[in-house]
Amino acid sequence: MTASTASTTRQLGEREMIVLMALLMSLQAFGIDAMLPALGQMAEEMGAGGNDRQLVISSYFLGAGIGAFFPGAFADRFGRRPVLAVGLIAYIVLSLACALISNFWGLVALRVVQGICCAGLSVVPAAIVRDHVGGDRMARLMSLIMMIFLLVPILAPAVGQGIMMVAGWRAIFGAMALMGVIVGGWVWIRLPESLAPENVQEIDPPTILRNMREAVSVRCSIGYVIGSALVFGSLFGFLNSSQQLIGEAFGMGDYFAIIFGGAVVGMVVANFTNSRIVERFGARRVGHTALLCFIVISCVMWWSASNQPQGLTEFVILLSLNMAMLGFIGSNFSSIAMQPFGHIAGAASSAHTALRMGTGAILGAFIGYQYDGTSGPLALAMLVCGLVGLGFILFSEKGVLFTRPNAPTD
Repeated sequence: MTASTASTTRQLGEREMIVLMALLMSLQAFGIDAMLPALGQMAEEMGAGGNDRQLVISSYFLGAGIGAFFPGAFADRFGRRPVLAVGLIAYIVLSLACALISNFWGLVALRVVQGICCAGLSVVPAAIVRDHVGGDRMARLMSLIMMIFLLVPILAPAVGQGIMMVAGWRAIFGAMALMGVIVGGWVWIRLPESLAPENVQEIDPPTILRNMREAVSVRCSIGYVIGSALVFGSLFGFLNSSQQLIGEAFGMGDYFAIIFGGAVVGMVVANFTNSRIVERFGARRVGHTALLCFIVISCVMWWSASNQPQGLTEFVILLSLNMAMLGFIGSNFSSIAMQPFGHIAGAASSAHTALRMGTGAILGAFIGYQYDGTSGPLALAMLVCGLVGLGFILFSEKGVLFTRPNAPTD
Protein backbone atom coordinates (compact mmCIF):
# COMPACT_ATOMS: atom_id res chain seq x y z
CA MET A 1 0.00 0.00 0.00
CA THR A 2 1.41 3.41 -0.96
CA ALA A 3 1.50 6.41 1.31
CA SER A 4 -1.15 8.20 -0.71
CA THR A 5 -3.48 5.22 -0.72
CA ALA A 6 -3.07 4.69 3.01
CA SER A 7 -3.77 8.33 3.69
CA THR A 8 -6.94 8.14 1.65
CA THR A 9 -8.28 5.03 3.35
CA ARG A 10 -7.29 5.87 6.91
CA GLN A 11 -8.01 9.62 6.90
CA LEU A 12 -5.71 10.52 9.77
CA GLY A 13 -6.30 14.21 10.51
CA GLU A 14 -3.73 16.69 11.79
CA ARG A 15 -5.08 16.68 15.35
CA GLU A 16 -5.06 12.91 15.59
CA MET A 17 -1.55 12.79 14.15
CA ILE A 18 -0.36 15.28 16.77
CA VAL A 19 -1.83 13.26 19.63
CA LEU A 20 -0.56 9.94 18.29
CA MET A 21 2.99 11.21 17.71
CA ALA A 22 2.98 12.66 21.23
CA LEU A 23 1.87 9.34 22.72
CA LEU A 24 4.53 7.41 20.82
CA MET A 25 7.23 9.72 22.15
CA SER A 26 5.69 9.70 25.62
CA LEU A 27 6.31 5.96 26.00
CA GLN A 28 10.00 6.80 26.32
CA ALA A 29 9.27 9.57 28.82
CA PHE A 30 7.03 7.34 30.94
CA GLY A 31 9.76 4.69 31.00
CA ILE A 32 12.06 7.28 32.58
CA ASP A 33 9.95 9.60 34.71
CA ALA A 34 7.70 6.96 36.29
CA MET A 35 10.89 5.35 37.66
CA LEU A 36 12.11 8.44 39.50
CA PRO A 37 10.18 8.08 42.79
CA ALA A 38 11.17 4.40 42.97
CA LEU A 39 14.94 4.80 42.55
CA GLY A 40 15.62 4.84 46.30
CA GLN A 41 13.55 1.71 46.89
CA MET A 42 15.13 -0.05 43.90
CA ALA A 43 18.62 0.76 45.15
CA GLU A 44 17.84 -0.46 48.67
CA GLU A 45 16.21 -3.70 47.52
CA MET A 46 18.94 -4.54 45.00
CA GLY A 47 21.90 -3.33 47.05
CA ALA A 48 22.98 -0.42 44.84
CA GLY A 49 24.89 2.27 46.71
CA GLY A 50 25.53 6.00 46.39
CA ASN A 51 24.71 7.58 43.06
CA ASP A 52 24.55 4.18 41.30
CA ARG A 53 20.74 4.34 41.39
CA GLN A 54 20.94 7.00 38.67
CA LEU A 55 22.11 4.32 36.21
CA VAL A 56 18.52 3.06 35.89
CA ILE A 57 17.83 6.37 34.14
CA SER A 58 21.11 7.17 32.39
CA SER A 59 21.46 3.64 30.98
CA TYR A 60 18.14 4.05 29.16
CA PHE A 61 19.26 7.41 27.75
CA LEU A 62 22.54 5.88 26.59
CA GLY A 63 20.80 2.96 24.90
CA ALA A 64 18.38 5.32 23.17
CA GLY A 65 21.31 7.38 21.89
CA ILE A 66 23.10 4.33 20.48
CA GLY A 67 19.92 2.84 19.04
CA ALA A 68 18.86 6.05 17.33
CA PHE A 69 21.47 5.54 14.60
CA PHE A 70 19.55 2.64 13.08
CA PRO A 71 15.76 3.10 12.80
CA GLY A 72 15.91 6.10 10.45
CA ALA A 73 17.64 4.15 7.67
CA PHE A 74 15.14 1.31 7.97
CA ALA A 75 12.26 3.79 8.08
CA ASP A 76 13.53 5.37 4.84
CA ARG A 77 13.61 1.93 3.19
CA PHE A 78 10.70 -0.07 4.57
CA GLY A 79 8.44 2.73 5.81
CA ARG A 80 7.55 4.32 9.11
CA ARG A 81 4.97 1.76 10.30
CA PRO A 82 7.19 -1.37 10.34
CA VAL A 83 9.91 0.39 12.34
CA LEU A 84 7.35 1.62 14.88
CA ALA A 85 5.96 -1.91 15.18
CA VAL A 86 9.39 -3.33 16.05
CA GLY A 87 9.98 -0.61 18.63
CA LEU A 88 6.58 -1.09 20.27
CA ILE A 89 6.97 -4.87 20.53
CA ALA A 90 10.44 -4.44 22.06
CA TYR A 91 9.11 -1.86 24.50
CA ILE A 92 6.41 -4.24 25.75
CA VAL A 93 8.59 -7.36 26.00
CA LEU A 94 11.57 -5.66 27.65
CA SER A 95 9.35 -3.81 30.13
CA LEU A 96 8.04 -7.17 31.31
CA ALA A 97 11.60 -8.51 31.49
CA CYS A 98 12.66 -5.56 33.68
CA ALA A 99 9.73 -6.28 36.01
CA LEU A 100 11.01 -9.82 36.63
CA ILE A 101 14.76 -9.33 37.07
CA SER A 102 16.27 -9.33 40.57
CA ASN A 103 19.87 -8.17 39.95
CA PHE A 104 20.63 -4.43 39.81
CA TRP A 105 23.31 -4.64 37.14
CA GLY A 106 21.11 -6.99 35.15
CA LEU A 107 18.38 -4.34 35.30
CA VAL A 108 20.83 -1.69 34.09
CA ALA A 109 21.84 -3.93 31.18
CA LEU A 110 18.20 -4.55 30.25
CA ARG A 111 17.55 -0.81 30.32
CA VAL A 112 20.41 -0.26 27.85
CA VAL A 113 18.95 -2.92 25.55
CA GLN A 114 15.47 -1.43 25.91
CA GLY A 115 16.77 2.02 25.00
CA ILE A 116 18.52 0.62 21.90
CA CYS A 117 15.56 -1.42 20.69
CA CYS A 118 12.96 1.29 21.32
CA ALA A 119 14.89 4.23 19.87
CA GLY A 120 12.58 4.26 16.85
CA LEU A 121 9.78 5.55 19.07
CA SER A 122 11.74 8.83 19.35
CA VAL A 123 13.17 8.91 15.83
CA VAL A 124 10.22 8.03 13.59
CA PRO A 125 7.63 10.59 14.84
CA ALA A 126 9.84 13.49 13.74
CA ALA A 127 10.29 11.86 10.34
CA ILE A 128 6.53 11.39 9.99
CA VAL A 129 5.91 15.07 10.76
CA ARG A 130 8.64 16.08 8.28
CA ASP A 131 6.95 13.87 5.65
CA HIS A 132 3.94 16.19 5.88
CA VAL A 133 5.33 19.68 6.60
CA GLY A 134 8.56 21.63 7.06
CA GLY A 135 9.92 24.96 8.25
CA ASP A 136 8.03 27.09 10.76
CA ARG A 137 4.88 25.01 10.30
CA MET A 138 6.79 21.92 11.39
CA ALA A 139 7.99 23.88 14.43
CA ARG A 140 4.36 24.70 15.25
CA LEU A 141 3.25 21.06 14.98
CA MET A 142 6.26 19.85 16.98
CA SER A 143 5.38 22.37 19.69
CA LEU A 144 1.85 21.00 19.91
CA ILE A 145 3.22 17.45 19.99
CA MET A 146 5.66 18.40 22.74
CA MET A 147 2.90 20.14 24.69
CA ILE A 148 0.89 16.91 24.84
CA PHE A 149 4.02 14.80 25.30
CA LEU A 150 5.05 16.84 28.35
CA LEU A 151 1.90 15.92 30.20
CA VAL A 152 3.60 12.56 30.75
CA PRO A 153 6.61 13.92 32.72
CA ILE A 154 4.13 15.93 34.80
CA LEU A 155 1.93 12.95 35.61
CA ALA A 156 4.36 10.00 35.39
CA PRO A 157 6.12 10.48 38.76
CA ALA A 158 2.75 10.66 40.53
CA VAL A 159 1.54 7.57 38.63
CA GLY A 160 4.79 5.75 39.43
CA GLN A 161 4.58 6.73 43.10
CA GLY A 162 0.97 5.56 43.28
CA ILE A 163 1.75 2.24 41.61
CA MET A 164 4.75 1.72 43.90
CA MET A 165 2.64 2.31 47.02
CA VAL A 166 -0.03 -0.14 45.91
CA ALA A 167 1.89 -2.89 44.13
CA GLY A 168 5.64 -2.18 44.44
CA TRP A 169 8.11 -0.70 41.98
CA ARG A 170 8.09 -3.73 39.67
CA ALA A 171 4.49 -2.99 38.73
CA ILE A 172 5.68 0.27 37.14
CA PHE A 173 7.30 -1.80 34.39
CA GLY A 174 4.01 -3.64 33.99
CA ALA A 175 2.28 -0.31 33.48
CA MET A 176 4.86 0.52 30.79
CA ALA A 177 3.99 -2.69 28.95
CA LEU A 178 0.27 -1.92 29.17
CA MET A 179 0.81 1.57 27.72
CA GLY A 180 2.79 0.02 24.88
CA VAL A 181 -0.10 -2.30 24.05
CA ILE A 182 -2.63 0.56 24.00
CA VAL A 183 -0.54 2.91 21.83
CA GLY A 184 0.50 0.03 19.57
CA GLY A 185 -3.14 -0.82 18.91
CA TRP A 186 -3.85 2.78 17.91
CA VAL A 187 -0.87 2.82 15.54
CA TRP A 188 -1.92 -0.46 13.93
CA ILE A 189 -5.49 0.67 13.34
CA ARG A 190 -5.10 4.33 12.42
CA LEU A 191 -1.59 5.37 11.33
CA PRO A 192 -1.03 5.52 7.55
CA GLU A 193 2.33 5.04 5.89
CA SER A 194 3.78 8.49 5.14
CA LEU A 195 6.99 7.59 3.29
CA ALA A 196 6.58 8.79 -0.31
CA PRO A 197 7.72 6.24 -2.95
CA GLU A 198 10.17 8.73 -4.49
CA ASN A 199 11.92 9.10 -1.08
CA VAL A 200 12.56 5.38 -0.55
CA GLN A 201 16.27 4.78 0.12
CA GLU A 202 18.31 1.63 -0.37
CA ILE A 203 19.58 -0.35 2.61
CA ASP A 204 23.28 -0.68 1.94
CA PRO A 205 26.25 0.68 3.88
CA PRO A 206 27.28 3.31 1.30
CA THR A 207 23.75 4.76 1.14
CA ILE A 208 23.32 4.77 4.91
CA LEU A 209 26.73 6.33 5.48
CA ARG A 210 26.13 8.92 2.76
CA ASN A 211 22.77 9.94 4.23
CA MET A 212 24.12 10.01 7.77
CA ARG A 213 27.13 12.04 6.68
CA GLU A 214 24.88 14.50 4.88
CA ALA A 215 22.64 14.85 7.94
CA VAL A 216 25.54 15.85 10.21
CA SER A 217 27.65 17.86 7.79
CA VAL A 218 25.33 20.70 6.77
CA ARG A 219 26.52 23.79 8.62
CA CYS A 220 23.11 25.45 8.99
CA SER A 221 21.82 22.29 10.75
CA ILE A 222 24.56 20.70 12.83
CA GLY A 223 25.03 23.59 15.26
CA TYR A 224 21.39 23.30 16.26
CA VAL A 225 21.71 19.55 16.83
CA ILE A 226 24.76 19.91 19.09
CA GLY A 227 23.44 23.06 20.76
CA SER A 228 20.17 21.38 21.75
CA ALA A 229 22.09 18.25 22.82
CA LEU A 230 24.11 20.32 25.26
CA VAL A 231 21.22 22.19 26.88
CA PHE A 232 19.13 19.04 27.12
CA GLY A 233 22.12 17.21 28.56
CA SER A 234 21.82 19.52 31.54
CA LEU A 235 18.13 18.54 31.79
CA PHE A 236 19.13 14.87 31.78
CA GLY A 237 21.49 15.70 34.63
CA PHE A 238 18.50 16.97 36.60
CA LEU A 239 16.46 13.87 35.77
CA ASN A 240 19.28 11.62 36.98
CA SER A 241 19.69 13.40 40.31
CA SER A 242 16.14 14.73 40.87
CA GLN A 243 15.10 12.05 43.35
CA GLN A 244 18.15 12.72 45.51
CA LEU A 245 18.00 16.49 45.09
CA ILE A 246 14.31 16.92 45.87
CA GLY A 247 13.86 13.94 48.18
CA GLU A 248 17.09 14.18 50.18
CA ALA A 249 18.70 17.62 49.79
CA PHE A 250 15.40 19.46 50.26
CA GLY A 251 13.78 16.68 52.33
CA MET A 252 10.59 16.62 50.22
CA GLY A 253 10.47 12.97 49.16
CA ASP A 254 6.76 12.63 49.96
CA TYR A 255 6.02 15.54 47.62
CA PHE A 256 8.47 14.55 44.90
CA ALA A 257 5.83 13.95 42.21
CA ILE A 258 4.12 17.30 42.86
CA ILE A 259 7.35 19.30 42.85
CA PHE A 260 8.73 17.52 39.78
CA GLY A 261 5.47 17.92 37.89
CA GLY A 262 5.24 21.58 38.83
CA ALA A 263 8.72 22.24 37.43
CA VAL A 264 7.74 20.68 34.08
CA VAL A 265 4.55 22.75 33.71
CA GLY A 266 6.65 25.61 32.34
CA MET A 267 7.65 23.45 29.36
CA VAL A 268 4.00 22.76 28.55
CA VAL A 269 3.13 26.47 28.67
CA ALA A 270 6.18 27.29 26.54
CA ASN A 271 5.28 24.77 23.85
CA PHE A 272 1.69 26.02 23.70
CA THR A 273 2.93 29.60 23.44
CA ASN A 274 5.46 28.60 20.79
CA SER A 275 2.75 26.97 18.68
CA ARG A 276 0.90 30.30 18.64
CA ILE A 277 3.84 32.60 17.85
CA VAL A 278 6.45 30.64 15.89
CA GLU A 279 4.89 31.08 12.44
CA ARG A 280 4.67 34.81 13.07
CA PHE A 281 8.16 35.44 14.46
CA GLY A 282 10.09 32.45 13.09
CA ALA A 283 11.73 29.49 14.81
CA ARG A 284 15.16 31.16 14.89
CA ARG A 285 14.06 34.36 16.59
CA VAL A 286 12.07 32.51 19.23
CA GLY A 287 14.70 29.81 19.79
CA HIS A 288 17.63 32.23 20.01
CA THR A 289 15.79 34.42 22.51
CA ALA A 290 14.98 31.37 24.65
CA LEU A 291 18.62 30.22 24.66
CA LEU A 292 19.87 33.62 25.80
CA CYS A 293 17.24 33.64 28.57
CA PHE A 294 18.31 30.11 29.55
CA ILE A 295 21.88 31.35 30.03
CA VAL A 296 20.79 34.32 32.15
CA ILE A 297 18.51 32.18 34.35
CA SER A 298 21.32 29.63 34.78
CA CYS A 299 23.57 32.43 36.08
CA VAL A 300 20.95 33.30 38.68
CA MET A 301 20.53 29.58 39.56
CA TRP A 302 24.27 29.26 40.15
CA TRP A 303 24.33 32.37 42.34
CA SER A 304 21.32 31.06 44.29
CA ALA A 305 22.89 27.64 44.80
CA SER A 306 26.11 29.18 46.10
CA ASN A 307 24.21 31.03 48.84
CA GLN A 308 23.40 28.17 51.19
CA PRO A 309 21.01 27.23 52.56
CA GLN A 310 19.03 27.53 49.33
CA GLY A 311 15.25 27.64 49.68
CA LEU A 312 13.11 25.07 47.89
CA THR A 313 10.76 27.72 46.50
CA GLU A 314 13.64 29.70 45.02
CA PHE A 315 15.10 26.57 43.42
CA VAL A 316 11.79 25.41 41.93
CA ILE A 317 10.96 28.84 40.46
CA LEU A 318 14.33 29.16 38.74
CA LEU A 319 14.27 25.55 37.53
CA SER A 320 10.74 26.00 36.16
CA LEU A 321 11.81 29.11 34.24
CA ASN A 322 14.69 27.23 32.64
CA MET A 323 12.38 24.30 31.85
CA ALA A 324 10.15 26.77 30.03
CA MET A 325 13.10 28.00 27.98
CA LEU A 326 13.86 24.39 27.06
CA GLY A 327 10.28 24.14 25.82
CA PHE A 328 10.99 26.90 23.29
CA ILE A 329 14.44 25.56 22.41
CA GLY A 330 13.56 21.91 21.76
CA SER A 331 10.89 22.06 19.04
CA ASN A 332 12.39 25.10 17.30
CA PHE A 333 15.96 23.85 17.15
CA SER A 334 14.95 20.35 16.01
CA SER A 335 12.74 21.80 13.26
CA ILE A 336 15.50 24.11 12.02
CA ALA A 337 17.95 21.19 12.02
CA MET A 338 15.54 18.99 9.99
CA GLN A 339 14.65 21.62 7.40
CA PRO A 340 17.29 20.70 4.74
CA PHE A 341 16.50 16.97 4.83
CA GLY A 342 13.01 16.34 3.47
CA HIS A 343 14.42 13.74 1.05
CA ILE A 344 16.12 11.71 3.83
CA ALA A 345 13.94 12.62 6.82
CA GLY A 346 14.32 9.22 8.47
CA ALA A 347 18.11 9.13 8.27
CA ALA A 348 18.38 12.76 9.38
CA SER A 349 16.06 12.18 12.33
CA SER A 350 18.14 9.13 13.30
CA ALA A 351 21.46 10.95 13.11
CA HIS A 352 20.18 14.00 14.96
CA THR A 353 18.40 12.00 17.67
CA ALA A 354 21.47 9.81 18.16
CA LEU A 355 23.69 12.86 18.63
CA ARG A 356 21.22 14.54 20.98
CA MET A 357 20.48 11.45 23.04
CA GLY A 358 24.05 10.14 23.10
CA THR A 359 25.54 13.50 24.06
CA GLY A 360 22.71 14.14 26.52
CA ALA A 361 23.10 10.70 28.12
CA ILE A 362 26.84 11.11 28.67
CA LEU A 363 26.49 14.67 29.93
CA GLY A 364 23.50 13.77 32.09
CA ALA A 365 25.32 10.87 33.71
CA PHE A 366 28.38 13.03 34.36
CA ILE A 367 26.30 15.90 35.80
CA GLY A 368 24.22 13.55 37.91
CA TYR A 369 27.32 11.92 39.39
CA GLN A 370 28.55 15.35 40.48
CA TYR A 371 25.61 15.57 42.91
CA ASP A 372 27.01 16.69 46.25
CA GLY A 373 23.89 17.33 48.30
CA THR A 374 23.21 20.74 46.71
CA SER A 375 21.93 22.09 43.38
CA GLY A 376 25.27 23.78 42.66
CA PRO A 377 26.67 21.24 40.17
CA LEU A 378 23.38 21.23 38.23
CA ALA A 379 23.22 25.03 38.02
CA LEU A 380 26.84 25.31 36.89
CA ALA A 381 26.28 22.60 34.27
CA MET A 382 23.24 24.43 32.88
CA LEU A 383 25.26 27.64 32.56
CA VAL A 384 28.24 25.98 30.85
CA CYS A 385 26.03 23.93 28.50
CA GLY A 386 24.04 27.02 27.56
CA LEU A 387 27.16 29.05 26.75
CA VAL A 388 28.79 26.30 24.70
CA GLY A 389 25.47 25.62 22.96
CA LEU A 390 25.27 29.30 22.00
CA GLY A 391 28.70 28.96 20.42
CA PHE A 392 27.46 26.15 18.18
CA ILE A 393 24.36 28.12 17.18
CA LEU A 394 26.58 31.05 16.21
CA PHE A 395 28.63 28.64 14.10
CA SER A 396 25.54 27.48 12.20
CA GLU A 397 24.30 31.05 11.75
CA LYS A 398 27.74 32.42 10.77
CA GLY A 399 27.75 34.70 13.79
CA VAL A 400 24.36 36.35 13.22
CA LEU A 401 21.34 35.62 15.46
CA PHE A 402 17.62 36.37 15.03
CA THR A 403 17.54 35.92 11.26
CA ARG A 404 14.57 34.49 9.37
CA PRO A 405 15.70 32.98 6.04
CA ASN A 406 13.16 32.80 3.23
CA ALA A 407 13.29 29.02 3.08
CA PRO A 408 10.52 26.78 1.73
CA THR A 409 8.21 25.34 4.36
CA ASP A 410 7.33 22.04 2.70
